[in-house]
Amino acid sequence: MKVNKAVFPAAGLGTRLLPITKSIPKEMLVLVDKPLIQYGVEECMCADITDIIIITGRGKTAIEDYFDRSIEHEILLKEKGKHHLLKSVDEISSRISLTYTRQKEALGLGHAILCAQNMVGEEPFAVVLSDDIIDSDTPVMKQMVDIYKNFRYSVLAVQRVKDEDVSKYGIISGKEIEKGLYAVEDLVEKPELKDAPSNLAIIGRYILMPDIFNFLKDTKPGKGGEIQLTDAIKSLLQIQPVYALEFEGNRYDGGNKLDLLKAQIIYGLKNDEIRSGLTEFIKKSEWCRN
Repeated sequence: MKVNKAVFPAAGLGTRLLPITKSIPKEMLVLVDKPLIQYGVEECMCADITDIIIITGRGKTAIEDYFDRSIEHEILLKEKGKHHLLKSVDEISSRISLTYTRQKEALGLGHAILCAQNMVGEEPFAVVLSDDIIDSDTPVMKQMVDIYKNFRYSVLAVQRVKDEDVSKYGIISGKEIEKGLYAVEDLVEKPELKDAPSNLAIIGRYILMPDIFNFLKDTKPGKGGEIQLTDAIKSLLQIQPVYALEFEGNRYDGGNKLDLLKAQIIYGLKNDEIRSGLTEFIKKSEWCRN
């Protein structure tokens, strides 16, 4: 069955980026000229996934407002003759189907995904964490969908991380069956380095079989008192294969201030409107010459 739906957990508080996330959802933080969540939605569109399910919480209405139609902006842009801007505002909303539901308690990523069960139904589905910014020639979700088409089971995006970062992620061990593709053998949520089965960390892109919901319901709170998706996938692994793709591309953690600034520069240099000005600024800046 084709992957038609993608779940975007967006109920988190974004505490690593306080104080700005006190009033602005982290998913709505701007990367050059678009909010982080839009990059994830566009990535799904490139993989032919157009049913988007967003899990929100208190203080997240800005996400719904952003993707809603804005008559005021349409009138203003038409009056000013800025039709190209009007097209960019309308294009996404016209090509995707958006639904929303709330995660009423902050009980972890696994619980957030469980909130989408009724909307996902009995279909394979994608999960996208908007604060994982991935710059790649082929969108990562497209890379993963291509793997899914061949194997028809769950696919996780993974990346090698430094030893000091292992304890921040879910970590897999597996057998490499093709270059960069692993048959997962085990998963551990945020292990100490001495207990980690590898340094292959799960990054915020997943394709999951609907069976995952049964295991999420039975998963007890783990690290941090939250229902961990990694724990449910570990249980899923007992009944069916799970694959992990060491994707092609550079990932930036949008919840990390330094990584977010790096992404601003990289994506700014890719933007036709500001590339030359940004390049000139960087070359002339004192801090680049020192």
